[in-house]
Amino acid sequence: MALYEHVFIARQDLSNAQAEGLIEHFGTVLKDNGGKVVESEYWGVKTMAYKINKNRKGHYAFLKSDAPANAVQEMERLMRLHDDVMRVLTIKVDKHEDGPSVQLQKRDRDDERGDRGDRGDRGDRDRGDRGDRGDRGDRRPRRD
Repeated sequence: MALYEHVFIARQDLSNAQAEGLIEHFGTVLKDNGGKVVESEYWGVKTMAYKINKNRKGHYAFLKSDAPANAVQEMERLMRLHDDVMRVLTIKVDKHEDGPSVQLQKRDRDDERGDRGDRGDRGDRDRGDRGDRGDRGDRRPRRD
């Protein structure tokens, strides 16, 4: 059997439980066809770079599988037919990486940072104090 990684995006109007149910459903499809899900991750609702089927956001899910090619083809076929699944990506890999995916590591790092984004602590701006900009030196007189 070969190793695969799958990412799919489900519609944004699903609940978290429904999106996680899709992960289990497609994992069952793999098992029924002789494969197995090594690991699965629910990445949550994320904003997409562009609209897909009039949706700006989607539920992202990630699966690592060890399955024969026909099981993967059947799962992909069912994903593409499913109304709630907007996009599917499957990649064959040589080995699965240990630990959580980069997306989960990023989310954990954001949680530790307190969801301040990439800019970090803005210092004086949080208090509304614009601070002293210092001496700006001699300037030419204004022309009115």
